Amino acid sequence: MFDIDWNPVLLTIGTLEIRWYGVLVVLAVIAVIVLSLVEARRRGIKQDIIWDAGLWAVVGGIIGARLLHIIDRWQYYLYHPEQLLNFAGLAIWGAVLGGLIAILIFCMVKKISFWLLGDIAAPGAILGQAIGRVGCLVNGCCYGLTCELPIAVIYSHPSSYAPIGVPIYPTQLFHLIWNLAGFVVLWLLRKKLRPEGTLFLLWLILFGTGDFIIRFFRESEPFLFNLPQAQIMDILIVVAAFITLIVRYVIYRKAKQPEAG
Repeated sequence: MFDIDWNPVLLTIGTLEIRWYGVLVVLAVIAVIVLSLVEARRRGIKQDIIWDAGLWAVVGGIIGARLLHIIDRWQYYLYHPEQLLNFAGLAIWGAVLGGLIAILIFCMVKKISFWLLGDIAAPGAILGQAIGRVGCLVNGCCYGLTCELPIAVIYSHPSSYAPIGVPIYPTQLFHLIWNLAGFVVLWLLRKKLRPEGTLFLLWLILFGTGDFIIRFFRESEPFLFNLPQAQIMDILIVVAAFITLIVRYVIYRKAKQPEAG
């Protein structure tokens, strides 16, 4: 078993705590933007579009992550309404959906292909999710169920969000490895997949599938059908992305066929 005694608080300024998690989230956003800029240059897209879309996505992602978390824990906030504006709790699918909705609106305003921007952002997005999980590992959040296997981790620092001194599954590490593998797949396929939007939809399928499996090893509260909210979202989004992928590919193939006669 591995002991994690890393202080998740990087520094304290008065009553303000700056955690490693926040630093890693910032690095994740930077990774998304940098890789998106690289892909945009390759595809001949103006850099300003990526910067503007990135700002929309960050704002939409934060709002979506908070809203979905509140919906998931509505009973708690029903009795603690003063905590509604406290951004201590965020939901990963809320961040993804909030960011996507913001980019969709941005594309409609700017008259840019949403599928094109989705393909450009996909490799960076899943790499950013991997980097964010390093922050989760240090922070002790998103921790796993009790585990007696040699792969278990034990948190010992009192500032950790994980239960202290209890051997648990390193689910943050599971997420990290899965997302890194997904990044390799998307990066290698980014020049080969057609039509537009295929890489983006593949990102949703890869991320959602891994998230669904790993959450069986995580602490969670039942939301529907004895599954947590995140796994319900995993199922809905993976199915929707898979169907959309098939439909778009069929339409693309028909459009490529020469007209009869």
